[in-house]
Amino acid sequence: MTTQAPVQTEQHLVPAPPPVAEYAARSTPGIKILVGGIVAMIAAIVLLWLGSKHAGDAVALDWVATIVLIIAAPGLLGGLTSITPGQARVVQLFGRYRGTVRDSGLQWVNPLTRRIKVSTRIRNHETAQAKVNDADGNPIEIAAVVVWQVRDTAKATYAVDDYTKFVAIQTETAVRHVASSYPYTSQKEGDLSLRENAEEITAKLSAEIADRVRSAGVDIIESRLTRLSYAAEIAQAMLRQQQASAVVGARQRIVEGAVGMVQLALKRLEEEGVVELDEERKAAMVSNLLVVLCSEQATQPIVNTGTLYQ
Repeated sequence: MTTQAPVQTEQHLVPAPPPVAEYAARSTPGIKILVGGIVAMIAAIVLLWLGSKHAGDAVALDWVATIVLIIAAPGLLGGLTSITPGQARVVQLFGRYRGTVRDSGLQWVNPLTRRIKVSTRIRNHETAQAKVNDADGNPIEIAAVVVWQVRDTAKATYAVDDYTKFVAIQTETAVRHVASSYPYTSQKEGDLSLRENAEEITAKLSAEIADRVRSAGVDIIESRLTRLSYAAEIAQAMLRQQQASAVVGARQRIVEGAVGMVQLALKRLEEEGVVELDEERKAAMVSNLLVVLCSEQATQPIVNTGTLYQ
């Protein structure tokens, strides 16, 4: 029994088609074409009426001219398209891209073409509130708004299936990626965090969204975080942690200020010669001043009728 060796076939890689880029389509102001089409229709009606009144060879010529005008008038009027400011028309002929018309007003293009409407106005998209784990693994709730505009109508039409939905999905993906790349609050000084470095984070978010939607011919104008907070299940614990950090920071500032005031008081007493203090009296004075300055409640004065050594 003999076995046949598998036949090896040569694989040819089909090169990807070149990306479509926007260019201006051939168009003409449509007012003159509109007037010409109306005149052609009126002339066809007149010739039709004259042909019904007369007989002979002139009738045949009238009928021929009438048929020509009847065919020409819809052709002229069929190429008219009205373009409002903030919109463009992608011109497509037999499935091929033939340019974009951005001039507003009444324009005339080839009547056999298909004209696809594309909005070039500035839009904004707000993402839904998403729950994501930050770089430290803490669940947070985040949402953002992005301001965008179609720059290349050809890419927006042919490079992606639905550019509006494409921008929405890519924006949400970028928001989740940025939120998981940085901690909510930084543990080390100098590290970026979502809460303390809003400007830097939004700049990175805008850059990432712009990179993701560039293939769709879309420009990102601005992006901002509209919601940023801990998730409900850890919000109370994180609030207590922030409060404890705030108390520690406030105590540190109070102690630093109190030590500075004590040093200033001892220096002034020594410079002005008000009283001579030995090391034990200085220690007692420092202790009393720190108690007064660092205490959260008002201190009660005690009159010492004796001396420090009795």
